[in-house]
Amino acid sequence: MEELLIPERRMEYIRANKAALEHMAMACKCNISTEGKNSVVITGEDAYWEFLVKNMMTAIGRGFAIGDALLLRKDDYYFSYIDLKHIFGSEKRLLQVKARVIGKEGKAKRYIEGLTSVKMSIYGHTIGFIGRINEIEEAETAVHTLIGGSTHRLAYGRMEARHRRNRDAV
Repeated sequence: MEELLIPERRMEYIRANKAALEHMAMACKCNISTEGKNSVVITGEDAYWEFLVKNMMTAIGRGFAIGDALLLRKDDYYFSYIDLKHIFGSEKRLLQVKARVIGKEGKAKRYIEGLTSVKMSIYGHTIGFIGRINEIEEAETAVHTLIGGSTHRLAYGRMEARHRRNRDAV
């Protein structure tokens, strides 16, 4: 049994899509139930399936749509996130960094997603990624560069270089 604490706003999304999420959990031999105002309990037949549903529900809690979270059922897809609250003490700085990662009219986020093929979610105090491990590393390279205060140009350059290395290694 796994219990997850989900932000209240995302619990509204979970409750609104409960039938689809229960179907998703049943396909993974698990059951989910919402407990209290911000808790989800996952029970399953074995640890692997419970872990998988926990990852999917965590991704949904971090702002991903159900369809994106379902990608995690594929063996080569992973979920990762950066918690900005642990990096920045100030709410003002956290908001500035999120704005830089999103970019003007979402341009930076779209570019990172387009080059790396990851799905990104910028929600609350986290930046989440769903994709293959090399793709996540490429996207995280750009995001960490932006978090460090470097220019978008440098962030994209580092990400593109890592993308080329990964592509050439195959």
